[in-house]
Amino acid sequence: MRSSTAFLLAGLALAPLGNLQALELGQQFELQITPALLSDYRNNGISQTLGDPAAQLDLLLTHASGLYAGVWTSNVEYGHDWERGDDYGTRQEVDYYAGYYWQISDAVSLDAYYNRYTYPGESQFNGADVYLTLDAYGFFVGGRHSDDTDESNSAVYAGYRTLLPLDIGLELKFENVDYKDKVFFNKDWSHGEEDYNNWSLGLQRDMLGVTWGLSYVDTDLSDAQCLSFSGYDDLCDATLVASAKKTF
Repeated sequence: MRSSTAFLLAGLALAPLGNLQALELGQQFELQITPALLSDYRNNGISQTLGDPAAQLDLLLTHASGLYAGVWTSNVEYGHDWERGDDYGTRQEVDYYAGYYWQISDAVSLDAYYNRYTYPGESQFNGADVYLTLDAYGFFVGGRHSDDTDESNSAVYAGYRTLLPLDIGLELKFENVDYKDKVFFNKDWSHGEEDYNNWSLGLQRDMLGVTWGLSYVDTDLSDAQCLSFSGYDDLCDATLVASAKKTF
């Protein structure tokens, strides 16, 4: 599932980002097209690509009123086709989202949006998120509730973003994800947990017309807990995620 749109919209206020060039569609609408390359696609701190690189594309249509809608896609790799019983399964995620971004003042904003995530060929993973994020003076706090065909989960998160010297953007984030049921088990499956924490520290800077990013991402899940949840024991470990994106 894609990151909260609030992070993108609030990021626009963290100039530099001066090379962002939205396409104007009349006086009320703008279209932003953002292709991105990442060394790993992490969602809630857990890799969605078995630790491999990801190519992503975001099409965001905004209105002067604060309303917006878009489509986002990324390659994914879950390692198995759960419907056919082979290793040629889930390869793509496609999200459809719509929301409202309210710029209350120069330093305060509120973002609420609905996101429908789908996996062509593996519809059992389809679901939906509802996000709400309040951003004030660089600090942000928010929550998410998700429903899919198998389970529901929720998350609360908080963090801080600012602009450092040399026009380097900084974002710190901490998140707790709760699955409302025991889904993270120890090695002998004798004890299970319902929730876990993840955190990240990210830097980004514009150079040569591209926004470059580097993030440290980690969770408090053990290898055994990660294996019981994802089928792999190394998708929840600490990692550095490098990224490059450009918005037209």
